[in-house]
Order: sequence, then structure tokens, then C-alpha cells
Amino acid sequence: MRTFTAQPPVAPKHAFLSQSHQPFFLFGVAWAIVSMLLFILSHKGVVSLTISEIEFHVYGLTFIVLIQFFHGFLFTTFPRFCMSTAIPKERYAPIVWLYQMFALLFFVGALTSPWVVLMAMAGIFFAHSMAFKALLSTYQTGKSPQKSDPFWMLIAHAIGIAMHAAMVVAYGMELLDLSVRLVSLISPVIVNLFLIFLTFIAAQRMIPFFSHSMEIRSTHFVARVFVLLVVKTLLNLLEIPLAEAAVSLLLAAYLLNEFLRWRLPLFRSAAILWILYLALFWFPLALFMGALTQVSEVVAYRSWLFAETHLLVLGFITTVLIGFGTRVTLGHSGQTPHADKLTIVLFVWTQVVVLLRFGLSADTAFGGMHGWLFDAAGAGWIVLFGVWALRYGKILALGR
Repeated sequence: MRTFTAQPPVAPKHAFLSQSHQPFFLFGVAWAIVSMLLFILSHKGVVSLTISEIEFHVYGLTFIVLIQFFHGFLFTTFPRFCMSTAIPKERYAPIVWLYQMFALLFFVGALTSPWVVLMAMAGIFFAHSMAFKALLSTYQTGKSPQKSDPFWMLIAHAIGIAMHAAMVVAYGMELLDLSVRLVSLISPVIVNLFLIFLTFIAAQRMIPFFSHSMEIRSTHFVARVFVLLVVKTLLNLLEIPLAEAAVSLLLAAYLLNEFLRWRLPLFRSAAILWILYLALFWFPLALFMGALTQVSEVVAYRSWLFAETHLLVLGFITTVLIGFGTRVTLGHSGQTPHADKLTIVLFVWTQVVVLLRFGLSADTAFGGMHGWLFDAAGAGWIVLFGVWALRYGKILALGR
């Protein structure tokens, strides 16, 4: 296995675009704050959006915020996975600026015109397609004899591309007054087979590596998880919640057993590692909790307000992103990946945000009307990314 060493500091000249993760991470953080702020203001009735709240929330967080973190990580590490040459700045820089131009247009359109939103979505889809093409080219030219993980990353991205196109088409049809409501069908596929699966592939490859785990991963581990996620998604689309809950429990047990088999040094690691361990175990825990809430919804007729989705996206994906983002930012600026006191506070605060959002779901399920939980969870997200940007924004902007 190839080693991943810290990169030397880059020269100040044109430093912002000198490494692909820098602009993607920095803009991802900025749009994470903007997206959540507008969502909160819309939900409170302060502003009126030209796109439905659920579409705005799903599309903005997926294809403007999280996708940029994914690109920042993959454009940096994917060539190493494939043993290929690095993706040159001449290729990723246009993708960076296309994303930002059309992201700005999307948020402006969300406040002014649905047709501007559609134009922005089409532009973002084009940028996403360019990014996928760059990764595919890297995979095809890579000399690595073992490209299983890159292959599955491309599968996840291909599903993301397909769902991205479906969202653009569906929204366009809505503007033409055609009765198409595909968001409820598209969302589970996006969450399970794109966001969660892609994050899982990166986590199961990198976390054992960072931990110097000598345990050999099962050859079919990723494939089995993918199949179970596909079954879970199909059962969700077919609206068979009890069967989906059973699959979630099976997947949670399988993941937990595999993670424990790796014998990770859970209680004797630095904070930069234990946050990744926490993120890893959020995956089976979120599935387990999600299964319980689904049973509750069927048996007790309680609405848990997408509890499982938010536990997975916040508990698993966001915790992974904060952990990986911190490590990559420091390591590729020539610094030793180390979590200082403020960063440790951010790691803990990430879990507070998860619990606040789950508290909102639990409050709703048991008939509560505590709107402050919604405000607190949204504000917690903004504080998380805002403080992280204050701590690491200069490093990302200057590359050192």
C-alpha cells in the first residue's frame, strides 16, 4: 500500500488553487452556511423561496455543499488510489469556478425566479459531469493492480450523476405544470447509494490505513454493503417499512461486526483519529436507530421526521467530513495532522448538532411543539462550519 505523507507548503503565488482540496473545501463550507441559513429563514417564514423547501434542502446540501467536499477529497486521493498522475490544475480549476458561479445563481434564483434555479441546476449538473469525467479518466489511466475501491467510488458517483439529472428534469417538468413529484423517490437513492455509500467507501479504506490496522478486509465487504443498501432503498421506494427496518438491522450488525474485527485502537488514539472512529460507528448506530424509528412509525403511528436520514447524514457523513477535512487540510499544508483544543471542541460540537437534530425528531414523534430544537440544530450547523472556517480557512486560502 502506498503511503500518504504530508505535503510541503506551496508558494504563496496562486496558492488558493494550487491543490484541489483547498477551493472545494473552502467554498463547500461557505455554501453550507448559506444553504442552512436560507433554509432556516424560509422555514420561519422570513423569506419566500421559489423552490419547495424539501427540494431546496436536498439539492443544496447534496449537489452544492457535500459534493464539493467529496470532490476536494477525491481529486486529491483518487489518483493515488489508482496510481495515476495527479489531476492538473488546468482541469480542476474550471470545475471549481463553474460550481461557484452556478451555486451563486441557484441561491439567487431561490429568492427571485424558479427559472433561474433551473438554469443553475443545469449548470451545476454540467460541472458535476466534468468532475466525474476527470475521475473516470484517472481510473482508466491508473496503473494500480487493485482498483476495487476506485471502481465502487465511480459506481457511487454514477448513481449520483443519474439522480442529479433526474432532479433537474423533474424540477423542469414541475415548472411546466406537469404533475411530477419525484423528490420523494429520488431522495432515498441519493442518500443511500450516493452520499452514504461514497462516504463509506472512503472511510473503510482510509480509517484502517490511518490506524495502521493489520487486519485484512473482506474481499466482498464493499459489494455486500452495496447490495444491502440497494435492497434497503428498494424497500423504501416500495413503502415496506418493516422489511426495510429488518434490512437496516442486518446491515448494522454486519458493519459493526466488521468494524470490531479491525481492532482499531479506539481508546488510545489521538483526537484526529478518534473522531474518525466515532464517525465510523455512527453508520451502524444510525441504521439501528433508524430501524427502531421505522417500527415506531408503523406500530405507534409516530412521525420521526426523517430521523434515520439525519442521523446518517449528520452523524456519519458530516463527522467523517469534519475529520477527513481537518486531516487533509493540515497534512497537505505541510503540518502534522493534529487536533488542537479548538478542533477537539468542534469534534464534540458535531455530535451536539447530531443530538439536537435527533431531539427534534423525537420531540415531533411524541407530539412536542418545541420549535427551538429546529432553530438550535440549524444554528448548530452554522456555528460548526463557521468556526471550522475561522480555524482552517486561512490555511485553505493560502495553502500553508
